[in-house]
Amino acid sequence: MSEVRKNSSIGMVLKDLLKQRSLSMRKLSELSEIDTATISRIVNGKRKATPEHLKKFADCLGVPFADLFCAAGYLIEQKPEKSYSDDLYATVDNIEKILESSNLYNKKFTIESVEKHLAKYEQFSQTEEGKETILKNFEKKLQKLGGIGPFISHLKVMFEQFSTKKATSHQLAIIGSALLYFILPVDVIPDYIFPIGYLDDAVAVQLASDLLSMKK
Repeated sequence: MSEVRKNSSIGMVLKDLLKQRSLSMRKLSELSEIDTATISRIVNGKRKATPEHLKKFADCLGVPFADLFCAAGYLIEQKPEKSYSDDLYATVDNIEKILESSNLYNKKFTIESVEKHLAKYEQFSQTEEGKETILKNFEKKLQKLGGIGPFISHLKVMFEQFSTKKATSHQLAIIGSALLYFILPVDVIPDYIFPIGYLDDAVAVQLASDLLSMKK
């Protein structure tokens, strides 16, 4: 169950999360690189948190970005069909809003674009070259990223499953596709557009996780 209370304002949510983690606003400022005064104004309802603020808060506090997005008063459009989890659609909506406001990337982001990459990587992950790419380069990419992003823990679990082969061959192919998406530089949003360049990696991990849950 999410730690974020659905009907609470972002200020109340942040206060609760800071209390639960024994963190001060000053410490959150250090972790998020957001000015302490700005955090104070957001917590006290004197300033509206931007999507960029919320993304940093979510990463530092280990909570879903979508929950903070809703608590801050942003509306998330509901999709008519839900083949995947609600969190995934919320994440995609949020990515689109961030891309629109950032002016760093002007292409349309879609789930389908990530799915196409994953389908290609699923086949590649079953080859010896694909397996070697994952085993040799996962830790290197992880160190380069510096452990930033709430999806990192999921990737670590996936890598453990892949390297120890503790899954069926089809599950390993799905897991391998997500790992390759993270490792290889060619993905839907280029990694060099930091930090939003890693948002699509989180979507890829969620897509793979949803597929794995359907296979159970």
